[in-house]
Order: sequence, then C-alpha cells, then structure tokens
Amino acid sequence: MEFLAGGHAEVRITHADVGKRVSVRRLTGGGAGEPAFTDAVGVLTSWDEGVLSITRRNGECVAIEESSLVAAKVVPARRPAAGPQGSPDPSSTAPARRRGPSATALELQRIAARGWPAAETEPLGEWTLRASGGFTRRANSVLPLGDPGVPLDTALERIGRWYEARGLPAVITVATGQAGTDEELASALAERGWAAERHTRVRIAALAPLADLDTDTPSRPVGGAPARVALSREPDADWLALYNRTGGGGPSGEAARAALKVLTGGPSVWFATVHDADGRAAAIGRLVVDGRWAGFAAVEVAPAARRRGLATRVMAALAERALTEGASAAYLQVEADNTGALAFYDRLGFTDHHGYHYRRALPGGGRH
Repeated sequence: MEFLAGGHAEVRITHADVGKRVSVRRLTGGGAGEPAFTDAVGVLTSWDEGVLSITRRNGECVAIEESSLVAAKVVPARRPAAGPQGSPDPSSTAPARRRGPSATALELQRIAARGWPAAETEPLGEWTLRASGGFTRRANSVLPLGDPGVPLDTALERIGRWYEARGLPAVITVATGQAGTDEELASALAERGWAAERHTRVRIAALAPLADLDTDTPSRPVGGAPARVALSREPDADWLALYNRTGGGGPSGEAARAALKVLTGGPSVWFATVHDADGRAAAIGRLVVDGRWAGFAAVEVAPAARRRGLATRVMAALAERALTEGASAAYLQVEADNTGALAFYDRLGFTDHHGYHYRRALPGGGRH
C-alpha cells in the first residue's frame, strides 16, 4: 500500500475519521525474523485514550497503539474507471455473464432473513430477536439492522434474558465487508467479551447462467437410474434424511417442528431431490424466490453419489424454476472454511458480496 506523500510517510487520519475505512502502518519491533512494520486495513471503529480499534472485513478487531503509527490514510470508495463522457469504461468491468447483480448488504440481509424465517421473532427497536429451537444459528440469533432503540448495554441485557428464557445462547449476527455493515458493532461486542464464531461469506451471481448448467454439465446416472431432478413444495422423508439437520425427537418432536417451519417458510419455497435406483435421495437442494432474488441452500449429495455432477444439476433445476417466477439474481451463504463448497460455487460463477459472523456472549461477558 502507498503511504508516501512528497517522499515522507504521514499519518493522515484524525479522530474525525472514526467510522471510515482506513489503511494504517504501525511499528512492530522488527526483531529477528520479524517485519519492522505491519499494515492493517479496515473500519476505524474507535480512537480512545491513545488506542485505535480497526475492524477488518472478516470481523476481526485490531487494537493499535497511537504511538506505534508511522503512516495512515483514509481509503477512498472504489469507483469504476470512467470512459468517454464519464461513462464506466467497459474494459474495467467483468463480462455481463460473469458480473454479479447489484445489491446493498442491507438488502441482502433482509432478503436472506425472509428466506430463512425463524419460528419465533421479537423486535428490539430495529433489531430482530430470532429463535427456532436451536435449528441453525441464522434462525437463533439477533439480526441487528439499524438501531435497537436503547443503549447497547441495555440491549445486550434484554437479549441475554430473552435467549436464556428459551434455553439458547445469546448470539448476534454481525455483517462486515461492505458499506453500511456492522464493523462498529463488531468492535463494541469484542470489547464486551462476545466471541467471534463461524465466519460466513454471502455470495451472489446472475441467475440465468446457472440454469444453462443443466445442458452444459453432463451428469452420470445414479445406480443405473437417470439423474432426474424432482421439485416439490415440501421436503419428504428422504430429503430430510439426507439433510440430517432437523434435530432429534422424530417428525413430531419440537425441534423437528421448528426446523420444518424454518425450511418451509419464505415467499416461494421449492425442494429439489435426485433419487437413486433404490428410490433414496442421492442429492437435494432448497430454493426460495423473493422478487428478483433466488436464494439457494441445503445443497447436499450423498457420499456414494458424489462426483457425478448432481449438485450442479440440482442448482440448474432450481435456477430454472426461479427464472420462471421472475427472479434474475442468485445468492447463497457458505462458511468461510468450507473450501470444497467455495470452489464449487466459484465454478458456477458466484462471487463474494459481503461476510458475516456470529458474536456469542461468553460466561461473564456481554453485560456491563
């Protein structure tokens, strides 16, 4: 990164830049085998008592002593290169087939919440407390979109009591890496001892190319049977058996009922299944269509049926269904350490939009 101005490194940020994205270089000692300087890029979330707090795109909070700074600057927002008459230069943009749709992080968070609706919700100002019997963190965490309407410590007290009454840990979903996301909240929760867990990437793609994959990618038969994708409005027992995340207690158990309420909730939900020659589910997937957005989830392939193109065939069939309902853009969420899934969705044309992670209150933390 370039810090030099007139041949000299300068610290070009002030307390007034709190809330902006910055680049900083600090002195770290430079002992044997160690670099003399370390760089950090992120949102300047606080600058108090000689210590700067910078929150990176992945939600990590870095504390930096003001006295160790050797250079710093505000990072300007990225803009596409200009062509004639100030229009975007076509050479600076990706081909239309690969370029993802435009969206704000707030829009995608709201869409994703509607597409994976919790069994129980309660508002806290503009925040939403969500519970679903423990079925997935997304459906059992606070969605902080805006102002909770009370001071943060008061909000955390109320959150703690609400989840304790339901036998669940207090967890907050924290988005990072885009304009309008929650780096400042991540920093404030870190200061209060809320641990960061399960970093996830939100990825987007144009929808039409996904439907084309049905003809572009061959799939081998499963045990002699053609790889046909069946779509339904409800998940059957085979689908749920392969998904295997609906909790104990059988179909009538409380955990299973909460899971089914989440899975089948949303504006327009579809379940895809590829059966093997014995009629068992070899591959599955879930789709929710909400206006122009199509959300993909629960794409699973049975171990004995992998490397046959079935996941691609499931994605293509669901994308075709979404196109018929008027959608044009796709999104999904992948845990950041799931390298296999990330590589698969790379091949399908998905790109990162923003990230999120969970902040969980540890014993003795979260209350001031």
